[in-house]
Amino acid sequence: MTERPSASDGASRRGFLKETAAVAGAAAIAASWAPMVHAGGSDIIKVGLVGSGGRGTGAAEQALTADKGNRLVAIADLFGDRLEESLSALRGSAVGGQVEIDQDRKYTGFDAYKQVIDQVDVVILASTPHFRPMHTAYAVEKGVHAFVEKPMAVDGPGLRKFLKAVQDAKAKNLAVVNGFCWRYHPPRRATMQQVFDGKIGEIRSIETTYNSSGVWEPRKTREECGSDMEYQQRNWYYYLWLSGDHIVEQAIHGLDTMGWAMGDKLPERCFGVGGRQTRTDAKYGNIYDHFSLVYEYEGGARGYHQCRHWVNTANQVKDYILGSEGTCDVFGNSISGKNKWSYRRDVGDRKTYDMYQVEHDEMYAALRKGEIINNGEQAAHSTLLGLMGRAAAYTGGIITPATILESEEDLSPAEYAFGSDPLPITPIPVPGFTKIL
Repeated sequence: MTERPSASDGASRRGFLKETAAVAGAAAIAASWAPMVHAGGSDIIKVGLVGSGGRGTGAAEQALTADKGNRLVAIADLFGDRLEESLSALRGSAVGGQVEIDQDRKYTGFDAYKQVIDQVDVVILASTPHFRPMHTAYAVEKGVHAFVEKPMAVDGPGLRKFLKAVQDAKAKNLAVVNGFCWRYHPPRRATMQQVFDGKIGEIRSIETTYNSSGVWEPRKTREECGSDMEYQQRNWYYYLWLSGDHIVEQAIHGLDTMGWAMGDKLPERCFGVGGRQTRTDAKYGNIYDHFSLVYEYEGGARGYHQCRHWVNTANQVKDYILGSEGTCDVFGNSISGKNKWSYRRDVGDRKTYDMYQVEHDEMYAALRKGEIINNGEQAAHSTLLGLMGRAAAYTGGIITPATILESEEDLSPAEYAFGSDPLPITPIPVPGFTKIL
């Protein structure tokens, strides 16, 4: 593992930020065939859903709300019961009339995503994070626009695969809209613009906190599942290879704010701690329950991130940006110090303040105009911050962007199949002994 950044680290950071530039000319040429979606509000846009859990179901409803010409025509999930629950909720919602899925367009299994993508104009990718790179790559290969939930990968090889798909999407003039929803919240956008306009002076540090009681408890016992694979998939949040750990799956929102504040410039290095202090039972898989990290940026700015999943403790989800002339309370939509400022909400359509809805409103409005939103690189950047922080806590070492971007540590199983027992899990990381390949 790299202890200090080498000369190649700067090249890796520059490559991350510039790697899509090479396809700009190809994208300009490809712009003449913005595939499948055309101007004109009466045109039907065929939408597919891959991953029909709570977030996927919500995203599908928001996609249908965003454009009355949208139709949900195909759906996929690993499990038929989850698929039917999602369809029932969608059909009973305000957009139920836009759900046009009959029995032969409901797909289950590991390859079900292909059957959906093969017949739609836009796909919502909301399965467990492990599958995000392969699903995105297939959508781009097939010329399909994609709304891609966060995070973008759970390991270095997956992140590189996702970045390659983003490059290819630009060359094909395809939309890749990410699910880092905090960047779509109008009051937060206005607040961050104050920071970019210099209202707090030079940024000295960013503090992001995502301390919560955790997520859902494991849903199934091993006895209730037909195989190790089913058991881990049903309880995916608690398995490193599926979720990437909670710093990558959930607290990544705070790291996205850090990246946003720093203009998506990569930090030079990261170090910190983490562990399992309260979730010690084997039913909680192999992820940590807390992290505390420091990100060091060129020029001396530092980012401090803390997250934990502890019940019966004080919760806090807050972001602060500290500058030479003031402090920005990002959640409070206010600035204190030399240039005091606070956001004032306009009276009007409250839907404009629903960040989840804004994601889809902007995506489909752009598509109707023949325009493309591709913010995949920003999503990869924020995912990289999460992977760096996880690696720092797992190993106890100093992690650079190159540590992850050049890593060969692939968390994928040997095969994707139910009944392929045993499906062992990697040991719980031990700092000082766990290494990054």
